[in-house]
Amino acid sequence: MSARLPALFLGHGNPLNALQANPWTRAWSALGAALPRPRAVLSISAHWYVPATAVTAMATPRTIHDFGGFPRELYEVRYPAPGEATLAARVQRLLAPLAVLADQSWGLDHGSWSVLRHVFPQADVPVVQLSIDETRPAAFHHELGVRLRPLRDEGILIVGSGDVVHNLHAYAWGGHPQEPYDWALRFEAAVRARLEAGEHAPLIDYGALGKDALLSVPTPEHYLPLLYVLGASFAGEAVTFPVEGMDGGSVSMLAVRFG
Repeated sequence: MSARLPALFLGHGNPLNALQANPWTRAWSALGAALPRPRAVLSISAHWYVPATAVTAMATPRTIHDFGGFPRELYEVRYPAPGEATLAARVQRLLAPLAVLADQSWGLDHGSWSVLRHVFPQADVPVVQLSIDETRPAAFHHELGVRLRPLRDEGILIVGSGDVVHNLHAYAWGGHPQEPYDWALRFEAAVRARLEAGEHAPLIDYGALGKDALLSVPTPEHYLPLLYVLGASFAGEAVTFPVEGMDGGSVSMLAVRFG
């Protein structure tokens, strides 16, 4: 049996992080250098948010540039990691009897490749993406994470990519400095405290955390990948935060590592 791999949630932030050298991207690189080499990555990205559960099953997933208004060089980035049909089929079995579509058209969106090109810059680790079903409640996504937990003992690195705080209406566009908003800091701190205490129920029912949650998670897609990683954790497992910070005042770059 393989050594158990960690489960990671990575705050991916601005797509330009794919190109930049900054404290966050350097921390992603350091994380990748220190990790045991996985057989493959299962990525749950905020940017594959559709009314179905699907898993990429193609041999060569395309690099998707799912954004607009950025410099040309960002659209020229390719992350040619292979897929792995065996892992896609294993995910389908673990999630049965839930119907999981074997997708042949999606690929790797920037929620995956913008961080993975720093974590595994050679693109030599196979990557499979799992969609987030937008029609399902938060508890459903946590439960899928629980059912995917065995992958960690099979050489698979489970990576959720989103942002604990993600409010683009309040974001400081144009690169001008913006101190983090009080509500963003309070919500991130509340999430961290509950992670450290092993109190998962209020993180699943995150709306109960009040007004700060409403401002920090105005739409759920960037928060939900955390619940997959939370579900994939083991009781009493150590939790650490290898990346920290707030971008543009309202986007959390927090990374969460179990194991």
